[in-house]
Amino acid sequence: MSESKFIPFVPAETKIKELTLKSLIIGVFFAVVMGAANAYIGMKAGMTIAATFPAAVIAIALLRPLKGTVLEENIVRSSATVGEALVGGAIFTLPAFIISGVWGEFNYWISSFIMLIGGLLGILFIILLRKTLIEESDLPYPESLACYEIVKAGQKGESGAKYVFSAIGISMIIEFFKNSRGLKIFGENTSGFFQFANSSIKIGGTEYQYQGGLYLQSPLASPALMSVGYIIGPELAAISWAGGAFAWLFLIPLIAFLGHDLNLSNNYEEIFHDIWYNQVRMIAIGAMVVGAVNTLWKLRESLFTGLERAFKDIKKIGHVENVSRISRDIPISMALIGVSLFTIPVVIIYFVFTNNIVASIILAVVMILFGFLFSAVAGYLIGIMGSSNNPTSGLTLPSLLIAAVLIAIIGITGKGGIAAALGVAAIVCCALAVSGSLLQDLKVGHFLGGTPWKMEVSYIVSTIILSFILIIPIHILHIGTPGGIGGPNLPAPQAGLMSALAQGIIGGKMAWPLLLFGAAFAIGLILIKAPSPTLIAVGMYLPFETTSAIFIGGIIKLIVDKIAKRKFEDKNKLDLIENTGILLASGLVAGEALTGVILAALFIINIQLPLISDSPLLGLLIFVIVFYILIKVPINKAKRA
Repeated sequence: MSESKFIPFVPAETKIKELTLKSLIIGVFFAVVMGAANAYIGMKAGMTIAATFPAAVIAIALLRPLKGTVLEENIVRSSATVGEALVGGAIFTLPAFIISGVWGEFNYWISSFIMLIGGLLGILFIILLRKTLIEESDLPYPESLACYEIVKAGQKGESGAKYVFSAIGISMIIEFFKNSRGLKIFGENTSGFFQFANSSIKIGGTEYQYQGGLYLQSPLASPALMSVGYIIGPELAAISWAGGAFAWLFLIPLIAFLGHDLNLSNNYEEIFHDIWYNQVRMIAIGAMVVGAVNTLWKLRESLFTGLERAFKDIKKIGHVENVSRISRDIPISMALIGVSLFTIPVVIIYFVFTNNIVASIILAVVMILFGFLFSAVAGYLIGIMGSSNNPTSGLTLPSLLIAAVLIAIIGITGKGGIAAALGVAAIVCCALAVSGSLLQDLKVGHFLGGTPWKMEVSYIVSTIILSFILIIPIHILHIGTPGGIGGPNLPAPQAGLMSALAQGIIGGKMAWPLLLFGAAFAIGLILIKAPSPTLIAVGMYLPFETTSAIFIGGIIKLIVDKIAKRKFEDKNKLDLIENTGILLASGLVAGEALTGVILAALFIINIQLPLISDSPLLGLLIFVIVFYILIKVPINKAKRA
């Protein structure tokens, strides 16, 4: 959509309701809902789901009976996506404080202020960059354009909201009867152990007896995880599963086999879990580090171009004469003042961690610098690939490494040094997650004819409110889920990576040999041009039943695509199938995730429900239901269109 020929959906001279109290209230409410849902699925599956599409259709559905305008809908959608963005930055970093042992439980105030400062800095950074990256660039913004088409189509008829809400309801019912720790009908999965025959191997003239085995687990009967696989598609789902298969079908059995003094016959499940948790995950972290560096290297031209675009108009700051409504931001002078003022609370937070004012000032400067640079880069990459493919944790990694090295050089050790390094990473991660999401939303608003400063205000209001709310569901999930964050039910791979690196550099507790094994493995993957070594490493880090469920979702998407291409040639019908499937999958993710938070809260207050059944065979019905919803419903809708 060329800027020279650009005509917004709502012309610039049109006066229309936009930033209203009802749009803010509805937007913030759904931001909390989507934030809580993404906290659960992000820590469980290692990836978050973009909220732009479901937020758009929900906004249309809720504001239509209230006679809301399309620009009020735009404010609802923008406000709602803050929850997904802010919690995405939080769960990739804040759980590292728990996993590393720095905190026994989440510090409410420090966690909230980290989200608040990071989120608001991300917004202020984008105010400086919006004109360059949106109005004066030729970036395609694929997800922004797709969302714009959904909103535009929704003004003419059915929004698709019924698919989102129906899927949420079905998924909530399934999750309640699957994981309520009492009122269970569906078994989530099953497992079995296959022991190898005795083997005799000579080493240095001595003969050793070996008898390992294979611990197999069925995919989790999880609508949310299968929907994640559906959304990311068959290729990425297969890559993630390949990492899990390498870990659970090769590495773990190999380690168990070579551990000839292990008594597998009695404790095989516990032993295999310990091997995965304490050894294979460290190998995966080494591979993740190399994979992240490789991702940044491959994107180097885009990164430098993004920085060049970010800075080329810095000299024009303050020149705002004759600005159209659809080009008017919050004054850039206010944004610069805000960035400067936020340096003070950042220094205070780091001083709480380190008790060293010089180190706190240095770390604050590092955080501001990297926060701005990587927010610019994240915005540019989202303009190319969309927010679903934004390498948030990969962009956060350099700031963590540099902060950790500086802290080690200064001589701050122990939990204070680890906390300070994680604090830098957490604020940077929240900033670039929010900035990327905001830029995508601003592009949708640009297509629609929204007023930038009003969207920026809605983001600021949502961020302020959500920063003091979203740590609550994260904390509930930690104390109400067996094993807590870092355990098999909420492995939080990105936070585990941050924790391991901070501990290793500052605390000297890194299992370096395992890390180097993983690095060598990733280098091998890179040399043979394997797709996404980072995602393979994430698959190794996650429980196998998790990656297997995601893989099933990828297969479902493959089936849908094959059927759609065979039955329909009309591009509109193919797009209809694609959009309907995404909305259904988003609803299934949200329903299970929200119920997971609710069930964790019930467990905390000790509400017990009677056990009905826990049969894995009944759990197979869940797969049937998900297959029907994600295959049959979109195809049938296209037939009726």
